[in-house]
Amino acid sequence: MRSLVVQTSFIGDVVLTTPLLTRLARDGDVDVVTTPAGASLLTGHPALRRVITYDKRGRDAGPLGFLSIAASARGADRAYLAQGSSRSAALALTAGVGSRIGFDTSDGRWLYTERVEYRDDWHHARRLLSLADVALAGEATSLADSAIRPTLFPAASDVAAVDALLAHRTRPFVALAPGSAWGTKRWPNYPALATLLAEDHDIVVVGSADDAPLASAIAAAAPGHTLDVCGKLSLLGSAELIRRAQVLVSNDSSPQHLASAMGTPTVTIFGPTVPSFGFGPLAPGSRTVGRTTLECRPCDRHGPQRCPLGHWRCMYEITPQEVHEMTRAVIAEESVR
Repeated sequence: MRSLVVQTSFIGDVVLTTPLLTRLARDGDVDVVTTPAGASLLTGHPALRRVITYDKRGRDAGPLGFLSIAASARGADRAYLAQGSSRSAALALTAGVGSRIGFDTSDGRWLYTERVEYRDDWHHARRLLSLADVALAGEATSLADSAIRPTLFPAASDVAAVDALLAHRTRPFVALAPGSAWGTKRWPNYPALATLLAEDHDIVVVGSADDAPLASAIAAAAPGHTLDVCGKLSLLGSAELIRRAQVLVSNDSSPQHLASAMGTPTVTIFGPTVPSFGFGPLAPGSRTVGRTTLECRPCDRHGPQRCPLGHWRCMYEITPQEVHEMTRAVIAEESVR
């Protein structure tokens, strides 16, 4: 049996697709169609025979690019539409895949041959796993269940890059991920948290090059104890660095999913979104923080760029002291685990 998985969503979605890939690999070869960023995460994953990079907004944009990717994807017996757009479904159809499986809520469901119930009450990794194995996903009752834990495999070059960056660090470190593509998901109090953490730990700020201003503010708050690696590592390099942290403090964004794959406990700060959407951390010992009493929360599935009501209380009311205490509690629990 040869399986094709189409996953061209965000980085976090790609990470959460890996339990599905691992399950399908038990039955035969698995190919995946994904974005350039997704390909950088999945290259070298042992569950995969082939990674097909679909640069749908660049090199492969337009009908000719679509047809080229469809031709590359030919030969599969079944397609699993982890990304539920009509374009993804049409890609599998054009590739000649006779069995096309996706969620019953997806835009592309009219092109599916089999529709699987989309469970709002499940973690998204569990939902994606159910595309191939409803029974196994149904048995994964704990978020820490290994069946739904994502996996990533940094290469030797990623490990070496992290070794070089951390060569002169002598204290244990906490990783901070202050960025997000969505403005209201960015908790504003990372610098104050860094001041508190620096008493006992070094701080490593992870993210893309776009997060450099946020990292600079953190470094200014904890001078001499902060290492900024934003934009200096590949995605798998960032995953390897997070693996070595005692804990990751993150917004509801892709670094928490990297931490889930690497087994690093996470303190995730949820503002406009909530863990019940299905995108919380999965590593053992992880915790989440958010204001559960606000009537306006959640306000969006992703998190708008600006607070619709103008007060942004869901983030402003989460204090550095609260997150610091939770972070220390996670570290203490890990020390005796």
